[in-house]
Amino acid sequence: MTMATVTVRYFAGARAAAGLSEETVPAGRTLDGLLTELAERHGRLVPVLAVANFLVDGVTCHDRDKPLPAGVTIDVLPPFAGG
Repeated sequence: MTMATVTVRYFAGARAAAGLSEETVPAGRTLDGLLTELAERHGRLVPVLAVANFLVDGVTCHDRDKPLPAGVTIDVLPPFAGG
């Protein structure tokens, strides 16, 4: 039996802080619950998570208390510098 999972992809400064570009985590938690786990797992990621935007399958997540369904992809997008 395979475990239901969620894929988390890190971009730019989030990738540098997490030390990887992507990871898979168990499904069934809310976005806020997932962020708490990621902060505990990757301490350097904490300040990035505080200012990042989050996409769930390409759509901005507005309800951080709704359980994330299995199979979705979460994109962690820190603010980008522009010029």
